[in-house]
Amino acid sequence: MNIRSMPVGPALFGFCFCLMFVACESTGVGTGVSPTGNTTATFKWEEAEPTSGTMTATVVQPDGTEQQYQGKYYQITRDSRMETITDLWQPWGPHWGGWPYWGPEPSESFITHYTGQVVANLGGPNGERMRCHFRLLRSDEGMKGGAQGICQLPSGDTIRAEIPPS
Repeated sequence: MNIRSMPVGPALFGFCFCLMFVACESTGVGTGVSPTGNTTATFKWEEAEPTSGTMTATVVQPDGTEQQYQGKYYQITRDSRMETITDLWQPWGPHWGGWPYWGPEPSESFITHYTGQVVANLGGPNGERMRCHFRLLRSDEGMKGGAQGICQLPSGDTIRAEIPPS
């Protein structure tokens, strides 16, 4: 079949259909640094649903070694339900503390406190975990509207994270 003889309608529809899926996928990259400046991180996120997706954090330790953490993130809304976010507690980091309403057992007060924020519990090497929470810059846009937050490493050290709008 000669491409010149192909009807324009189906070709244009196919192009627009493909473009729609590419344009709707939301991804982004951010960076982070510890308070001392000797530990850095790069964050990559990809939206899977309007209020959740996957996140990968590559942490560079002071000695130059890299550790990768990955897992699901959730944007907490008034409509969030505990049963849909319970993997945030699987497994629980034994040394974590100091974050309001984020204790070893899930509770409804967690949703109330973190509404409008994004939270994640990321798995890393040797079963270690890194947890994060982000304040959205434009909550109606989710992660693509940008976010600022903090992540806690298994050691208890923290990283301040910046994710610009994408």
